[in-house]
Amino acid sequence: MAYIQFLGAAGTVTGSKHLVNTSSDGDGIAGFQLLIDCGMFQGAKEWRERNWQPTPVPASGIDAVILTHAHLDHCGWIPRLVREGFRGPIYATSSTIDLCGIILPDSGHLQEEDARFYNRHKKSKHDPALPLYTLDEAQDSLQQFRPVEFEESRQLSPEVSFRFVPAAHILGSAMVELTLNLNGQAKRLLFSGDIGRMRDQNSAPGKVVRSGPTEGETADLLVMESTYGNRQHPTDDPRPKLAEIIRATAQRGGSVIVPAFAVERTQKFLFMIKELMESGQIPRIPVYCDSPMAIKAVEVFLKHSDECNDDTCRLIKQYGSPLQWPGFTFALTPEDSKKINNATFPVIIVSSSGMVTGGRILHHLMQRLPDPRNTVIFIGFQAPGTRGATIKSGAPEVRIFSETVAIRAQIATFEQFSDHADTPELLEWLRSFSETPATTYLVHGEPAASSQLRDTLTKELRWNVQVAEWMEKVIV
Repeated sequence: MAYIQFLGAAGTVTGSKHLVNTSSDGDGIAGFQLLIDCGMFQGAKEWRERNWQPTPVPASGIDAVILTHAHLDHCGWIPRLVREGFRGPIYATSSTIDLCGIILPDSGHLQEEDARFYNRHKKSKHDPALPLYTLDEAQDSLQQFRPVEFEESRQLSPEVSFRFVPAAHILGSAMVELTLNLNGQAKRLLFSGDIGRMRDQNSAPGKVVRSGPTEGETADLLVMESTYGNRQHPTDDPRPKLAEIIRATAQRGGSVIVPAFAVERTQKFLFMIKELMESGQIPRIPVYCDSPMAIKAVEVFLKHSDECNDDTCRLIKQYGSPLQWPGFTFALTPEDSKKINNATFPVIIVSSSGMVTGGRILHHLMQRLPDPRNTVIFIGFQAPGTRGATIKSGAPEVRIFSETVAIRAQIATFEQFSDHADTPELLEWLRSFSETPATTYLVHGEPAASSQLRDTLTKELRWNVQVAEWMEKVIV
């Protein structure tokens, strides 16, 4: 019987990997094997360690990968999969491919950089510390990407076809509508990937792409994310409070440090800062974007502006490329990054990674967290077990590069910037379905979020909803 096996993002919010096997022989050998997403595990050590384990299904036996979007927890394990022997095509939208062309090499570079740092300073338990994959391996994996545009049907084998439908999460993000023709019967499976906000710009000011996702779906089986399954986003405009925090920090001689996801969140946040400066709501202090990946992503966003919402298009038309703005500095090299830490006057530093799991943000926080004049602003989800979650929780200290760093800086959080639909928005989308799925499996959520969303959907919609378990197989 054909089945789905949850190889990641089951019991946790990262590492999305869902295997679809069309075999009818029971052992899975004869069937077409397809992987929906190939993400990196982040957060708690027990999950991160799984990045170093071989795939439960041999990589060489997987026929194809379909990628929903370009966030590391959905695409970041692709170079490792290729390293282990995967030689098939990787299907994604053209804008997702452009973003992966930035994200995956950057990930490989950062892992090599971190390994060199740990080896140089003898701060790793492993000798030598090794990268999960290298920049060159990430570059090589890009050769296997194949573009498929939204709504275009693609036949993968006699029994498997799919199409992308807009998910409205980030640029290029898509849901995978998979059709399996088995024993003369067609079954439609829908994999949501990450689901974007249903709201307009006023209540979702962090949104760049058009609102969505596509309504009126139908599926026999739905695999859906549950990141915000136990929470509801604030609906107030964050800009007045954001301006107040920046003004107060600058007045006491401190700096603002913003861990931000390099794709989508950084670009929108920079435009918001620019608008606050132009309107006189915050002082014109230097702004540093310390993420080579975010710099390159600006160019991708301008290239694919047709996917952006009206407000983003207006900002692009009004202010042009952020790379040309006076007072905004984009640090390309490690030397440029180090110069930022020489600044003794108030500045705004936007750097990745958004969950403080790696990258240049670690160096800035290591230097500035102990100073109570500074403020750290979180504008993205912080998975449990990440440094970002530790800092956000109010902990007195955090470990960075194997050193204990005191947390004396002010901490602020804005949930309005989230690109994930919350529970009311998910309900709004699900109510638009033309047919009820026979079963809905919840993935990509912490246990509390997934279980609460299951209970909510069961009560509100009377749907058959299950929380997926890691390595679980379900018959299609």
